[in-house]
Amino acid sequence: MGRAQWPADMGTDDTARDVRSFVSGLTQAQQRMHDAGVPQRAIDVFSSFYTQLESGDTGMIPESSVDPLVDIDHAGAIRLSDEECRAAAAVTAVIKLNGGLGTSMGLDRAKTLLPVRPDLTFLDVIAGQVLTLREELGVRLPLLFMNSFRTRDDTLAALAKYDDLAVDGLPIDFLQNREPKLRADDLTPVDWPADPSLEWCPPGHGDLYTALEVSGILDALLEAGFRYATVSNADNLGAAPDPAMMGWFAASGAPYAAEVCRRTPADVKGGHIVVRKSDGRLVLRETAQTPDEDAAAAADPQKHRYFHTNNLWFDLQVMKRTLTDRDGILGLPLIRNAKTVDPRDASSPKVIQIESAMGAAVQVFDGATAIEVDRSRFLPVKTTNDLLLLRSDVYGVGNDFRLRSQVDATPLVKLDRRFFTSITDFDARIPSPPSLVDARSLTVEGDWSFGRDVVVRGDVTLDDSGAAESVAAGSTLG
Repeated sequence: MGRAQWPADMGTDDTARDVRSFVSGLTQAQQRMHDAGVPQRAIDVFSSFYTQLESGDTGMIPESSVDPLVDIDHAGAIRLSDEECRAAAAVTAVIKLNGGLGTSMGLDRAKTLLPVRPDLTFLDVIAGQVLTLREELGVRLPLLFMNSFRTRDDTLAALAKYDDLAVDGLPIDFLQNREPKLRADDLTPVDWPADPSLEWCPPGHGDLYTALEVSGILDALLEAGFRYATVSNADNLGAAPDPAMMGWFAASGAPYAAEVCRRTPADVKGGHIVVRKSDGRLVLRETAQTPDEDAAAAADPQKHRYFHTNNLWFDLQVMKRTLTDRDGILGLPLIRNAKTVDPRDASSPKVIQIESAMGAAVQVFDGATAIEVDRSRFLPVKTTNDLLLLRSDVYGVGNDFRLRSQVDATPLVKLDRRFFTSITDFDARIPSPPSLVDARSLTVEGDWSFGRDVVVRGDVTLDDSGAAESVAAGSTLG
């Protein structure tokens, strides 16, 4: 697809608006992306999605079109020699998605800069996991972060202390592409002079494959002799690089694989793998792709047993060949994400963000597969509830920087959203996490703060008195 050209002389602002009214939303978006230096390949992918959006495609996957995923292998059954695992690790690269700002917790920088322990951030844990495994196995194991334009600078600054993190001349990051947010009323790029950066959004983590290609990282990995990639969200510290999993994927011969976990009644949101009736392919169905009338069936853990962890694997050679054959357009399903241009201002103009999910690539490749993994490989931090668990004694951080649960059943934490949603409020009220290793649940209703060395046992609820209250240092609750 060639890039659009504006008229040579747009004249006054009024004239410019008049001309814009006669130029398609797609043409405007293409030009805006070109002017911002977005690679042409990424513009082409955006254009393909835009055409789907304009035609009314919602990307919906109705229940009637799919069957549940059943009868898959469990990672616990992997039986490979140490040498087989080491050989696979020698040709595997680790990729972490690090484009998220943690806006749901009031952050305006990379979520992975948050501390997990007083002296360890998410980034420190990830770097430690990789460096330890390199030394243990004697392999190169490159670590690459896919950053967004909002997370890159802070992330690279935080990782600068690890002077041995880069290997084989590879960088430690590559940049996710960006695209214009589109006005919901006419699908033209939105203007927001109050903060022009909010006119842009990332294209969802389905951009991984395009970003790998246009950055040159895909070619660089192949030229350096790497064959496989393991990918996960950087806020999921459970997805540590695992030699047994590397050995399993290499031995499977599959071009692509998804890690899935057994669902519980709490896992009603998020994507799950289904089998498309028309061709028997595995398909990722996100919540946003489920029709309202199918929501109950999609959320039923007895019917759809597994959810997608967003940990995945793919063969770099097959990915390169497929991208080349398809001119960079994998054909992932569209996700139409309705937002406001300023996510913190509900009165700001309504926009559509065109997104796709990287896990949706499971449907692209013949022979793609899925494997069930333990819940320990899925420890995402989306809220301060999750963060409190991760910072508490429920999880231990070993010398290999892997997180291991210290309990048989993870306690349920529910903090009052009015007082604990933002990281600033959370840190002010819980500067030192309570012990939760003997807790079943902790529910905090109201404005409570915690002193040091608090212990929670069993089921504890702190009620809302309407005034700020505190739990004294050294207290035992329950």
